[in-house]
Amino acid sequence: MNTVNESIEVDVPLRTAYNQWTQFEEFPQFMEGVKSVTQVEDTVIRWVAEVGGEQQEWQAEIVDQEPDRRIAWEAVGGNGPNGAVTFERVDDGTTRIDVAFEWKPEGAKESLGAFLGLDSRKVKSDLARFKDLIETRGFETGAWRGEVHRGTTTR
Repeated sequence: MNTVNESIEVDVPLRTAYNQWTQFEEFPQFMEGVKSVTQVEDTVIRWVAEVGGEQQEWQAEIVDQEPDRRIAWEAVGGNGPNGAVTFERVDDGTTRIDVAFEWKPEGAKESLGAFLGLDSRKVKSDLARFKDLIETRGFETGAWRGEVHRGTTTR
């Protein structure tokens, strides 16, 4: 298993950063290589991305979601990363976002990329693009304020 841990501070309030992050279908705007993200259900997300030069598809289930604090997911069937994104208020206008996940590289290309730290650099770049997107815009394009706790969703 390979582990990725990256963080960034964005100059928007906590609620704005969190609300924008819940707009999963907009991830291709700032995540390089992500072709599409489809929210199948409140807790099921389908991903299509180019990984190591090859197209891959997987589904993730949101297993824990607490507004303005945390979104955690697990890959359905073990195919894909498992992890969490946490949000922390730094001050009224600044939010720290931490991304942590584990994934299993498959094949020589992915293993080499993980060994060289390309996965961490990619996440760091994606976070920088998210920062640019949300700070330039200054507001979120939507929000999902429900909660998820081990399969139970509340709105």
